[in-house]
Amino acid sequence: MLDLLKLPYRHITWFLHHKKVVPLVFLAPFLIVFLVFKVYPVILAIIMSFQNFQGIKSQDWVGLTNYENVFELVRFSQALTNTTVYTIGTLLVLIPLPLVLAVLLDSGRIIASTVFRVLIFLPALTSLVVAGTVFRLILAKDGFLNLFLEGALGMDRLRWLEVSELALPSLILIATWRWTGMNILYFNSGLVNIPSELYESAAIDGASPWQMFLRITLPMLRPTTFFVVVLSIIGGYQVFVEPFILYSGGAGPGDGGLTLALLIYRTAFTSFNFGTAAAMGVILALIIFIFSLIQFRFFGVLGGED
Repeated sequence: MLDLLKLPYRHITWFLHHKKVVPLVFLAPFLIVFLVFKVYPVILAIIMSFQNFQGIKSQDWVGLTNYENVFELVRFSQALTNTTVYTIGTLLVLIPLPLVLAVLLDSGRIIASTVFRVLIFLPALTSLVVAGTVFRLILAKDGFLNLFLEGALGMDRLRWLEVSELALPSLILIATWRWTGMNILYFNSGLVNIPSELYESAAIDGASPWQMFLRITLPMLRPTTFFVVVLSIIGGYQVFVEPFILYSGGAGPGDGGLTLALLIYRTAFTSFNFGTAAAMGVILALIIFIFSLIQFRFFGVLGGED
């Protein structure tokens, strides 16, 4: 009788100690959460994008009608243009600026470089709600930024939060303040992996710091740069909280700060047109996917480039 009771126990013990089973046991919690909260919502959103899903009404299959409606919306074109310009603007600032600062901090020429790293990284830990509220005060007509520009440069006071043309520069300014420290951290991790012997050999050969930066630092930071660029593109096209907080619900002047994520939110939870919102979400995911593939090809991750 005891042998019969031990038989299932032996099978369970063998099962849990099997080399192919044990990793799956440890991965099971992550896989379950990933499938339930990531994969399932994506599949549901794709299905919803082909349905007339409005509020609690019945879901009727409408084919590509939602996608046709999306491309006919003037606000969608405006939101896509704003989001693209915002993403390009953040790339032009949040790639070269953190890279140069990371190189300077890693050069050993900055006193108390660790303190600077901590101070620059702190904005990434700040709540966006608090940051948005503070920037509303900074960018006000009588705010700190206008007072500084007027006193130091003699410029007229700008209406940062009142003119549609200044909406995107305001958002890019917030992104620069928030993510510069994070990107510096990424570039610093890449700089640590560059052998110092390369710089020593280049210095012996008479290379200048600028030549070493172009011929050694930039090529060796290629994987890190690729990682930062992809993250910046994804973050740029998914921007939502910054305009939502800065303009009190995203109601910016003349839709100057309207982004795709904000338009999806309004379409779903203000107009309750979930089918059209889901179609916008699928289009946004495709845009991010295409740009990511372009970056993979450009940096040689695909195609077998050296």
